[in-house]
Amino acid sequence: MRRLGNKRRTVPTTRKHDTGTDTVHSHSDGHGHGHGHVISTGPGTDPAGRRPSAARRTARLLAVALTALASAVPAHASEAPAPRTPAPVPTVSESEAADTLGTGQPRPPGWRSQDSGVTVRLRGLAAVDRRTAWAAGSRGTVLRTTDGGAHWRTVSPPGTADLEFRDIEAFDARRAVVLAIGEGEASRMLRTDDGGATWTEVFRNTDPRAFYDCVAFFDDRRGLAMSDPVDGKYRIVSTRDGGRSWRVLPDAGMPPALPGEAGFAASGQCLVTSGSRDVWLATGGGARARVLRSTDRGHTWRATELSLPAGDPARGVFALAFRDSDSDSSDRERDRDRDRGRDRDRDRAQGIAVGGDYRTGQPSPDAAATTRDGGRSWRSADRPPPAYRSGAVWLPAPWAHRVGSRHAALAVGPTGTDLTTDGGRTWRPMGTGSYDTVDCAPDGGCWASGEKGRVARLTR
Repeated sequence: MRRLGNKRRTVPTTRKHDTGTDTVHSHSDGHGHGHGHVISTGPGTDPAGRRPSAARRTARLLAVALTALASAVPAHASEAPAPRTPAPVPTVSESEAADTLGTGQPRPPGWRSQDSGVTVRLRGLAAVDRRTAWAAGSRGTVLRTTDGGAHWRTVSPPGTADLEFRDIEAFDARRAVVLAIGEGEASRMLRTDDGGATWTEVFRNTDPRAFYDCVAFFDDRRGLAMSDPVDGKYRIVSTRDGGRSWRVLPDAGMPPALPGEAGFAASGQCLVTSGSRDVWLATGGGARARVLRSTDRGHTWRATELSLPAGDPARGVFALAFRDSDSDSSDRERDRDRDRGRDRDRDRAQGIAVGGDYRTGQPSPDAAATTRDGGRSWRSADRPPPAYRSGAVWLPAPWAHRVGSRHAALAVGPTGTDLTTDGGRTWRPMGTGSYDTVDCAPDGGCWASGEKGRVARLTR
């Protein structure tokens, strides 16, 4: 296991009549008074009920016409009705104009720093929603916000100052599981059910050969954690009760590890899930970078090689991000495939892998890859991030709409953040701040965290 150092615009509206016309017309005398009522006693009769002669009817009609004509002509110019004010022309606000950057394309989002109140490195991060997030890091530190990051509160477990928390999984504002890394008993997991007021140790590794790196959940009950290889194979522990208890899974379905191969506890993203059964494991340190995939909650695995830098203990795949195919499928397609009894998500889950060489100043070419078939095959990015990246996340629907793409994702690392809008094929710089990990909630709440207590929230 590698520790990685200290490891109102107004719009005119219309009303439709039953006749199908689109505009309501009103009549006015030019002074704001409407002529709105007429007394009728029946056609061809006077108010006393007598029928007038033809001559009298003609004279009356002529008088009415002359009166109407006179009233329509103003006595002088000042009585003329004011000219009609044209409808307002839609305008673009300054912020909207800036968002296009003169290119017609939406402006990329950016990070807004928040005060975490700590100076330790924060490699574990879990975004629950726009108001709630958790972070974890060195010296047994756990933080929580329930107001969108305006305030971060320390909720660290007591007596854990010697532990290195590298991953945290949160189910809501009250329940979370945090993972400490290290050899032997340094690898532990603790759970809280009251927002960090109290913690319970739920797992302690007793095998000195094991070194746990990451933990991931399928839902609020089922989850897995992974260790570096023991006896030549990665070790997987499983929970069915939300992390309250854990058991080691048999390793018969796990392929052998490569010599020197292990996971990186850099961002809590070396083990990730999507859906109810699929899970992926990122590796490095071996002769080739690989991703292992399981479709049965960790019982059996298959390995696929990637072109990310490898062949050195400091190189490999550091983070994975997956999403199911629902984001790209119509309801009709999903219903059709469900009727055929096929698990379409497993064959079409989209994934991103990032990594490289974590050593400062070392080049990291080809440090990103993508898959569109659930990890069966991988393709190198046509234009990868310019340097090592340790964290990645798909942007949820609110952000994908703002950046103009359903295929948007972020990658973060010590030298900056990159954005892709084409599913990971090409990346462009979004900022230079140093972050180790990144996470987003479905409602659009996104955070990044890293060294010196750095925490930031994604904004426009």
